[in-house]
Amino acid sequence: MSATAAARRLGRPEHYWDDLRQGDVIDAPGITVSEAHLVNWAGLTGDLVSLHLDAEYASSTDFGQRITHGPLTLSLSLGLMTQTGYFTHVVAWLGLDEVRAQAPVFIGDTLSVSAEVIEARLTSRPDRGLWALRYTVLKQDGTRVMTFESRFLIATGAPAPTTHLTPGEGA
Repeated sequence: MSATAAARRLGRPEHYWDDLRQGDVIDAPGITVSEAHLVNWAGLTGDLVSLHLDAEYASSTDFGQRITHGPLTLSLSLGLMTQTGYFTHVVAWLGLDEVRAQAPVFIGDTLSVSAEVIEARLTSRPDRGLWALRYTVLKQDGTRVMTFESRFLIATGAPAPTTHLTPGEGA
C-alpha cells in the first residue's frame, strides 16, 4: 500500500430491501451438526427428549441413532442465512409458514441452506420493504431435510420519513 493511500475498514456487506428481487436465491455457508449443538439446544429450550440425547434409546428407534431437534435445524438455518449480510437492516421478523421436516438430521451431518425470494414488495412506507423467502435445507448428500417460508420487513435504501412533533406531543 502506498504511503498516501488510506486503509479502508471493511466488514460484512450491508444490504437493503432494494438489493434483492423476486426469483433471487441466496446461498448461506454450511455447518456440521455436533453433539454440542444437541446438548446446548436441549439445555436452552428444555427439550430433553430421549430421541435427541439418549444414544442407547435412540439406537432402538427406526432412526438407529440420535437425531437433531427439528426446531434446532430451523434455527440453524435462519442463523446461517444471517451470515450472508442480507439481514443487516431487518426492521421486523414477521414469522414462519409451511415448516416441513422431511428427513432426519444426525450428528455429523453438514447442512447447507438456500433461500429463494418468492415475494419482494415495498410497503406503504418508502423506507421499508417486505421479503418473503422460501428456505431449503439440505444434507451433505443432497437430501432435503427441511423447507419453510419466512417473512421480513427490511429497510430500503431510502431515508425514513421525518415526523414533526409539536411541543407536548409524544413520539
